[in-house]
Amino acid sequence: MLALRSLLFNALFFGLTATAGLLAMPLLLGPRPFLRRMMHLWAGLMVKMLRLVCGTRIAVQGREHLPESGAALIASKHQSAFDTFVWFALVPDVAFVMKRELFLLPIYGWYAKRAGHIGVDRTGGMTAMRKLMRDGKAAAAEGRQIVIFPEGTRTAPGERLPYQPGVQALAQTTGLPVLPVATNSGLFWPRRSFLKRPGTLRIHILPPLSGRERLMERLEAAIEGEQARLD
Repeated sequence: MLALRSLLFNALFFGLTATAGLLAMPLLLGPRPFLRRMMHLWAGLMVKMLRLVCGTRIAVQGREHLPESGAALIASKHQSAFDTFVWFALVPDVAFVMKRELFLLPIYGWYAKRAGHIGVDRTGGMTAMRKLMRDGKAAAAEGRQIVIFPEGTRTAPGERLPYQPGVQALAQTTGLPVLPVATNSGLFWPRRSFLKRPGTLRIHILPPLSGRERLMERLEAAIEGEQARLD
């Protein structure tokens, strides 16, 4: 039953995503708010479909820490592909920090670029860091909610990788407090697996961290402490 439900969900997920991506291509030529609205509706549909087909419910704790509008800097644990789209449904105008190579993908890359996500060349050194800071400052000035995965890549439940300096750079250049986020998404939407498991997928948004002193140390302690409870 688990395999059949997962197969059905995957077929619907990729089929509906491809169909929506093709039908909505004219929005790439229009104002970004139209595209933002479409992505919000698509993400909400995927979340509902995950619950109805796979029995995976989404529980978000700490919503009060999210702004109803205006700029924010969100540093989230990244365990699953789920983390790369759920924020379209959680905040009004998300700007993901992602590897620049994704912009080169057909269709997906066109949408990512037009949506104003922030591409990072992970081999670019200080040049890439300065671009990240410029793009982050511009996104914050537009009142957008920046989502960055501080480890820079997906990790399996229970796994830890070094936190990268991008969060510190964005906090410094935008002046925004950092919202730490823990999630157990990898338990229900595992990496490199077509299985989608039933249960309660949790997203815990923790109180914001202000000030630059020992920011990365405090951020890692907050996220990983909560991860230990979730994983």
